[in-house]
Amino acid sequence: MKKFAIAAASLFVLSGVAACGESAADRAAESRADAVEAQGEARADQLEAQADAAPTDAQEDALNRQADQVEENADRRADQIEQQGGNADGGMTTHNTPTTN
Repeated sequence: MKKFAIAAASLFVLSGVAACGESAADRAAESRADAVEAQGEARADQLEAQADAAPTDAQEDALNRQADQVEENADRRADQIEQQGGNADGGMTTHNTPTTN
């Protein structure tokens, strides 16, 4: 029983160490993804500000839909970048990489 407890504790520690190992490719991809998301949010904010100042409800709705689409596209692209970064290290860290469906 004591050997089992030691083996289980060792396995737990090793799995924790493996999970913490983030590669340089992962960090770089995450940084690029963050930049893409920030740029998308900034553009969406601009469109929403234009929507607030739109003279008609139809124009306001169209600009708000465009802002939503810009933000969704940026999020999708950021997920792709993160996934590609996860795959760049041979799949060692793809367990926590978002899927791009």
